[in-house]
Amino acid sequence: MVAPVLQAARASGLVAPGEALLVMLSGGADSVCLLDVAVRSGARASALHVNYGLREEAEGDEQHCRTLCEALGVDLAVERVLLPEKGNVQALARDARYAVAERLARGDYAAAHTATDQAETVLYRLAVSPGRRALLGMEARRGRLVRPLLSVTREQTRAYCRERGLKWREDASNQDPRFARVRVRHDLLPALRSLNPGAERTVTETAQLLREESELLDAVVASALEALGGGPAVELAGLAELHPALARLALRELGQRTAGEPFSLSRGEAAAILALGGRGGSRSLDLGGGVTANVEYGTLRFRRDKDPAQPEAVSLSVPGVTRFGAWEVEAVPGRGEVLVSARALGGALTVRAWRDGDRIRPTGLGGTKTLQDLFTDRKVPRALRHSLPIVESREGIVWVAGVALDERFAAEPGDPRSVGLSARRVT
Repeated sequence: MVAPVLQAARASGLVAPGEALLVMLSGGADSVCLLDVAVRSGARASALHVNYGLREEAEGDEQHCRTLCEALGVDLAVERVLLPEKGNVQALARDARYAVAERLARGDYAAAHTATDQAETVLYRLAVSPGRRALLGMEARRGRLVRPLLSVTREQTRAYCRERGLKWREDASNQDPRFARVRVRHDLLPALRSLNPGAERTVTETAQLLREESELLDAVVASALEALGGGPAVELAGLAELHPALARLALRELGQRTAGEPFSLSRGEAAAILALGGRGGSRSLDLGGGVTANVEYGTLRFRRDKDPAQPEAVSLSVPGVTRFGAWEVEAVPGRGEVLVSARALGGALTVRAWRDGDRIRPTGLGGTKTLQDLFTDRKVPRALRHSLPIVESREGIVWVAGVALDERFAAEPGDPRSVGLSARRVT
């Protein structure tokens, strides 16, 4: 099994001799296999292990990674990350891991996702997220993140490790049915394998074909919109002459340009938009998320509600309380929604609204993130984003109310000089 796995990884073009590659190493069979493949392929391999301290086995996992890297002659970076108590643990851990890798990697950084992981991802998304995008699966490359083992099954990585005499660690959470992916892994995939032993490869190949065809479709949609004037306003009659599927994709693209983020549009919504032109005059359809489709005398234009006016910035004394728009923000020694270090704050604070380009280093993430991305990840409603209180010191953003605390300002447990920050709506 060693040769096929090596060939598949090398054929991906994502593991190159002499090129720097940071392998995200959990200690499981897939990542152990990937690290060994990278070394044997001549890459300038290094490894990253993130210890979240969530399981009793965490210390053993870390020590296993240290022993393996020493045996392979690979430099290992170990990062200890504390995740927030609330939220999707798996998603938070993934975001933290990628943020650390993005910061440490000198070149690309690699995740050991396999064809089995790809199949699980596609099947899960198919069940919970309608539309073509759900079937595209994970990309082999996204920025500097690469996945060289997407054509290799989980069974093959284990066989590779056994043949190479490489030990690995098992994560007990991979058997926990509380996680949706585990139920897909242990219930759905075995049923598909009973129909076709090569089910994983079939699903993975389908995802790859659809991804390539999606690129073609995107070009066709762009061409169709260009023929109709390119937007943002287009004649509804011209859209109605297109094939229904192409018209729907064109409408979705126009909506997405307006929303400024991924935008879904059902067949029913697309049909309702096209029907607006037959009713004469000015008509509109609310599509959610602040986006509306407006038709005026046959011309269609998507609009998004304007962001609410931002409150003016105000000062916040420590201790003290201040009014920021519809919010009351308070700084009180020793108690609050979050506890920050008085020493790190260094004095008076400012409460202000979000600005484009704002970044924060959320507690437990291990790296920085734009507030735009953070709001999207935490599903903060767009209408609320510009009015949320942001507490800032001379050193940077301290806290985004109800969303994230910057780890640079977090108080140590038992700090007698900690300051509590709180925010509540008063209107």
